[in-house]
Amino acid sequence: MSKEAHIALEIVTPDGVRLRETVESLTAPSVEGEFGALPGHRPLLAALKTGIVSYVKDGAEQRVAVGPGFVELSDDRAVLLTDRFTTRADVDPVRARLALKEADEALEAFAGEPGTPEHATLVCAELWAAVELELYGDPPPPTYRSYHEFQATAREDYVKAFEARRAEREQDASPTRD
Repeated sequence: MSKEAHIALEIVTPDGVRLRETVESLTAPSVEGEFGALPGHRPLLAALKTGIVSYVKDGAEQRVAVGPGFVELSDDRAVLLTDRFTTRADVDPVRARLALKEADEALEAFAGEPGTPEHATLVCAELWAAVELELYGDPPPPTYRSYHEFQATAREDYVKAFEARRAEREQDASPTRD
């Protein structure tokens, strides 16, 4: 394939760039539903929810898990800013199953108001454990929660990181004057 038939994919967490690949296509979980992208996709800015990002590289599908965040897709480049990232090799299914059980029990016993930081922490823990198990290949049964994880995440941090990343790319792209 020619260079034009690829997307530069980056997944960035507070710990730095966790994945940098040149891919043929990608699929990611947004708060409005899953979306896919091929080279030449129109510009897109979307909020991510915890889930599986899949991408095709050299004809083979790869999958990773991400937490909530944002994705910017422009000029055959996709940058995902998220607070969590893992690969299948890094998932301990016993630990993830235990974390899911503990989060489920804590949510069942939760007596506070939905939308509080304490409630959001429990919802995020439950979703992360479930997506780890899905990535591993042992998904739990579906659970319905009326509260969305994105309602309580610190969006300002993502926006600041996104703006800084964009400014950095624009500075790199601008010609230097001597």
